[in-house]
Amino acid sequence: MKIRNRFTLISSFTFSIVFIIASIITYFSFYSYSEKIMYNELQKTCLLTGIFYLEKDELPENQHLIIGQQFKENSLEIVTRVYNKQNEIVYGEKKHDKNITPERLDYIRKNRKLSFKSKHHFYFGSYYHDNQGDFVVFVKKNDVEFKTITNRLLIIMILVLIIGLVIIYMVSRKLSNLAYSPIKNIVDQVNEIEASSLDRHIISPNTKDEIQELIETYNNLFKRLSDTFVIQKNFINYVSHEFKTPLTAISGNLEVFAQKERTSAEYKEMSEKVLENVYQIEDTLNTLMMLSGLRDNTELNEVFRVDELVWDINDQLPDVHQLNDSQIQIALEVTNDKLLSIKGNSNEIKIALYNIIENAVKYSNGNPIKISLLQQDNQLKIVIEDHGTGISENDLKFIKQTFYRGKNVDDIKGSGVGLSLANIIFKQNNIHFTITSKKDEGTTVTLLFPPL
Repeated sequence: MKIRNRFTLISSFTFSIVFIIASIITYFSFYSYSEKIMYNELQKTCLLTGIFYLEKDELPENQHLIIGQQFKENSLEIVTRVYNKQNEIVYGEKKHDKNITPERLDYIRKNRKLSFKSKHHFYFGSYYHDNQGDFVVFVKKNDVEFKTITNRLLIIMILVLIIGLVIIYMVSRKLSNLAYSPIKNIVDQVNEIEASSLDRHIISPNTKDEIQELIETYNNLFKRLSDTFVIQKNFINYVSHEFKTPLTAISGNLEVFAQKERTSAEYKEMSEKVLENVYQIEDTLNTLMMLSGLRDNTELNEVFRVDELVWDINDQLPDVHQLNDSQIQIALEVTNDKLLSIKGNSNEIKIALYNIIENAVKYSNGNPIKISLLQQDNQLKIVIEDHGTGISENDLKFIKQTFYRGKNVDDIKGSGVGLSLANIIFKQNNIHFTITSKKDEGTTVTLLFPPL
């Protein structure tokens, strides 16, 4: 069942239940109140009957005439009877009433009054003491008028319920269509999105409710899917490029080597070349495995000093990039030595730091690089600054994506893996990693390490 149909049915059902309960309470309250009014009127008529019949000898004639007039007005459609001690009818309607039994007459003499209802009449009886003796006055009235009023009320309530259900169904249907409209719009837009257009965002109606949250969730999902497809495409290109060069070198060397007999020295030289290319392929595979999170973090809880990693990297880079001694400047400004010790995977963090510092070297255009180890809010902070190529504003937001390379670094060798790999490692080790940069001015990388 569709949501809008379910909403309409639930609204209609809820209204009908509430209205039926309210109607039942209203009906029985009115019924009970009407009965009370009826008995009060009969009680007044009962008293007036006793005065009219039994006080004639004691009242002045003019007063009795007034009482008689009131009695006639109030006793219309009302049957009156006055019983003596022998339960004989002495005044009023002489015909015996089967509902007025001796037991009820005795009950009134003991308890002073009694009211009850038969199938078609209301009865009220009261005890009346007079100088002529003790009497019981009984009055009864047909319930036709009472039933007419209550039945009319019942019919009105049923009609209101039916009309109300029709109206609430129509209103609920309209409201459900309005409420479902943004969802239908989302469904239509999602159906139009294909694999080639995953970067297309769903247009938001800015409802500032759960639907808005749903749209934002969808857009984030599609963005991640789009990024995944881009990464997959770049991954294929990267693997093809990285594997093609060493594999071509291996196959080429082996083809040339197989053309004639070789000396032991040539065999050794060829083996070294092949092994070098094999090691390059192995290194690439290890990088990809680490990037995909397939390697185990066996040393995650190791405690080590970060400054020692920085000095080790400083010793390695000159051999790789032929740097002079003054190009990398390290400033240690930490007064609390305990902050230099952290817990994590030292090998992975060293790889991540190496990639960051190596990038600073590669894109510094030969300018000095400064690595500052600072103390901030009882935490270790490392700032790596270069004054080289820099990163454009458009490239900066994508720079942590796998295989992504800025548009202004095409002439510099690289694969686009270093920053994304470093980003993954820093996240796994709870290290806060930020990059700020300006094109042609330089780049600043800030790392904030958790305390031990």
